[in-house]
Amino acid sequence: MGSENGRNVTIAMIARLAGVSVPTVSRVINGRSDVAPQTRERVEELLTRHGYRPRSAARRTQSALIDLVFNDLDSPWAVEIIRGVEDVAQASGAGTVVSAIHRRTSSAKQWLDNMRTRSTEGVIFVTSMVEPPLQAELRRLRLPVVIVDPAGVAPQEAPTIGATNWAGSLRANQYLLGLGHRRIGFIAGPPQLMCSRARMDGYRAALDAAGLAVDDRLVRPGNFYHESGYTAGMHLLGLPEPPTAIFASSDQMALGVYEAVRKRGLRVPDDVSVVGFDDLPEVRWCSPPLTTIRQPLAEMGMLAARTVLRLARGETIESPRIELATDLVVRDSAAAPRSR
Repeated sequence: MGSENGRNVTIAMIARLAGVSVPTVSRVINGRSDVAPQTRERVEELLTRHGYRPRSAARRTQSALIDLVFNDLDSPWAVEIIRGVEDVAQASGAGTVVSAIHRRTSSAKQWLDNMRTRSTEGVIFVTSMVEPPLQAELRRLRLPVVIVDPAGVAPQEAPTIGATNWAGSLRANQYLLGLGHRRIGFIAGPPQLMCSRARMDGYRAALDAAGLAVDDRLVRPGNFYHESGYTAGMHLLGLPEPPTAIFASSDQMALGVYEAVRKRGLRVPDDVSVVGFDDLPEVRWCSPPLTTIRQPLAEMGMLAARTVLRLARGETIESPRIELATDLVVRDSAAAPRSR
């Protein structure tokens, strides 16, 4: 099964034989106390029987790790989630490994190959589609998985962390309607993300409750980044009957709308009101400061990290689907529409 010197015996192999997770075997090897005595005895017996030897002395003292996986890292909201995960990881004596898999099968395979060499406690995926082959391998390794803002339907056994996207979008559009706006443009996020769909549904629900039909000409696609907000904003403001307000379903897209407003020779909020979604740190310093829906990104990262560490310890979590509350943050980018 293993070579004479034990170098071909892996932690994953021992975990499979012992019927425990890879993190549990790693904790036994590293001498940590948070393992049941019977489990420790069984794992140690298998390690001895199969001649397992760590690759180096450094390996024996390696701290526990949380793998944090994004599709892309070129966004301020990614930084906020990382900050939340790191706060919890450091307080727990764990490290964080941040990766981007760029929606490519080759990137996911490389990440998986690298992850197998680490003492990973569990994995947090952010806005990611966890494909069936990857799900199967993580199950085989008995690694707990938590997903933040899942793309598509999450694996049934994986807890998900999100925010009240529908309620936040509803509140933003109700605020604009309360100011007197009746032509509200909407810039959507990536359609594969559940959070994007919920924000679209919140927009539609607010208009419906106000007795207004959705005008499809006022709904534009986006991808949460500045450029798509700028492109959508230029289109909306170029319509024969442009909207008097625009709700962008991310702050970055809202800032893209700001640039489109400037390019059109208009001003926020005198000519068009703008509301975003996220409450990234920089939006309070733009001109004018952005009214937005606060999404508790750092708190979502913290909760994801706590959840994955609890699962790694074999604890039961109270709910597999958690949504943290969103709030409307009123600043200076929205006002009553001018009469036309």
